[in-house]
Amino acid sequence: MIHRLIQDPEIAVLTGSVHSSTPQQSPWSMGSLRPIYEPWSTADDRLVLAVIEQKTGAMVGEVVLKDSHEENRSCGFRTLIGPEGHGKGLGTEATRMIIRYGLQSLGLHRISLEVYDFNPRARHVYEKVGFTHKGTGRDALRFEERWIDVHYMSILESDIASALPRRTSTRTADLLRDRTMK
Repeated sequence: MIHRLIQDPEIAVLTGSVHSSTPQQSPWSMGSLRPIYEPWSTADDRLVLAVIEQKTGAMVGEVVLKDSHEENRSCGFRTLIGPEGHGKGLGTEATRMIIRYGLQSLGLHRISLEVYDFNPRARHVYEKVGFTHKGTGRDALRFEERWIDVHYMSILESDIASALPRRTSTRTADLLRDRTMK
């Protein structure tokens, strides 16, 4: 399932995985993804969850808490939502759910992320959920003969009371703990 999502050219561009929008063969085959995702299913430093649209039962993306640092009570965050999940609020809902889980249930103090300047849709979601801009890495990615900035954002446990609603809607994407490849 994740293999299909990663093949999307827009995801490759917005995540900085490629340096041109020219169509190209994805470097991610099913065979190359399995050795990455299988160890993650039992890893202590990350939580990888599928985003499933309830209406269709389709996997439309994933949300990930990664690179946890126990003493600092912090970790990184990344997400991807494929084309089938766009425009439905699923990315926002899944982001809210995993951030709330990380800060409240796991006891994290800080969750941080990076977003490229040419991905305003993602930055809007992050700001809506409560992430704040903490700095800019100038000229961080070379893309189609120009330089793209990266923005550093974070959310703290003290930010969640105002940023994250207590309840999520029943139409939201389910976050499944099934982290195996299908």
